[in-house]
Amino acid sequence: MREVNFDGLIGPSHNYAGLSLGNLASARNAGGVSSPRAAALQGLAKMRRVMDMGLSQGFLLPHARPDADWLRTLGFAGSDDEVCEAAWKAEPALLRNAMSASAMWTANAGTVSPAPDCADGRCHISVANLSTMLHRSIEAPQTLRQLKLAFADTRHFAVHAALPGGLGDEGAANFMRLATAHGEPGLEVLVYGEQGRAEFPARQHKAASAAVARRHGLSEAGTLLVCQSDAAIAAGAFHNDVVAVANETVLFTHELAFEDRDGTYAAIRERLPSVQIVEAPAARISLDAAIRSYLFNSQLISLPEGGMALVLPGEVREVPEVWDWLQEIVAGNGPIRRLEVVEVRESMRNGGGPACLRLRVAVSDEAFAAIDPRFLLDSAKADRMAQVIEAHWPERIAPEDLGDPALWRQCRTARAALLDTLGFASGEL
Repeated sequence: MREVNFDGLIGPSHNYAGLSLGNLASARNAGGVSSPRAAALQGLAKMRRVMDMGLSQGFLLPHARPDADWLRTLGFAGSDDEVCEAAWKAEPALLRNAMSASAMWTANAGTVSPAPDCADGRCHISVANLSTMLHRSIEAPQTLRQLKLAFADTRHFAVHAALPGGLGDEGAANFMRLATAHGEPGLEVLVYGEQGRAEFPARQHKAASAAVARRHGLSEAGTLLVCQSDAAIAAGAFHNDVVAVANETVLFTHELAFEDRDGTYAAIRERLPSVQIVEAPAARISLDAAIRSYLFNSQLISLPEGGMALVLPGEVREVPEVWDWLQEIVAGNGPIRRLEVVEVRESMRNGGGPACLRLRVAVSDEAFAAIDPRFLLDSAKADRMAQVIEAHWPERIAPEDLGDPALWRQCRTARAALLDTLGFASGEL
């Protein structure tokens, strides 16, 4: 089996509206001027980098923005532009939500259980409802359409609609899988937060994680529900993937990631004795340093030649204690042998690092061949996508631009040009 990373292509409406409570980077940069064109090209360059490392790479598409249909459910009427104009005049915050490009963080698109873990031998994908944050709660319908199209072959895949909104589910950002290899049955670790114990909302509910495990047909032995620490949430780790990431037999984590650290490690070791836990001690790497650098929001990947690599944001170099510790980790005789630093600064300023931008899907060769090829990347397709981005994505968006009809039309035109270039029919997505 191989692991395919499906990155979200950053959409033309990428802006800094500061909509995400508990996401410190989003709040810190609220009201800033964004660069959608640079953002999309940065994300595409990261995809190319992963392909150059020998891995298969896919992508998911920007959602339609502004989401005029969503605004219509709130009582606004007329053409798309009339709906947006009325919303901007009556309640600008609603239009800001309808313009969000947050679907680019496909780690929140859904939770993926590879076929070896599931009772029916198929890969199961549950779309996340993202119900805690208004701007993200509107994503599920469009995400479901894309995933049902990309993974339409029911011999290999089962795509589930989002859970009811009362159960907060934020997808793979609160999910880790450990296994001796991608193709072997694994231990799926679903991380949730306890409600009402931290200053910021815990976005992943325990009942939602348990429901996903049931609908995917996971075994009791192959499932572990773990509570995220209050300290991590309070420090700004709004998702588990800000403080921990796993790949095959390696858990790369901060000492304060889990409420019951010792119990969590013991439970993992009991079920997967070969696990290697690479832990950043709190005395060496503070939660603040880990979150500022997004050290753990890195892609931990298995290299075709053996060993593992971390795909890290450039910000890790700006936090000396983090960068120095990483040098020691790589120089040691541990499983992480290589550091690949990428530039995703536009995404980082909105609170999403390399791991936020990708959804991991482990598949057999037969299942890989069944994926809709329009969602799979190669060098020539990346070149065509870059040309569309250069031609159509806005160069900058300031806060006041969100109410400009010219921007709304540019965003629609840009997405339509991308879909046409990739071979998607009108109305298909």
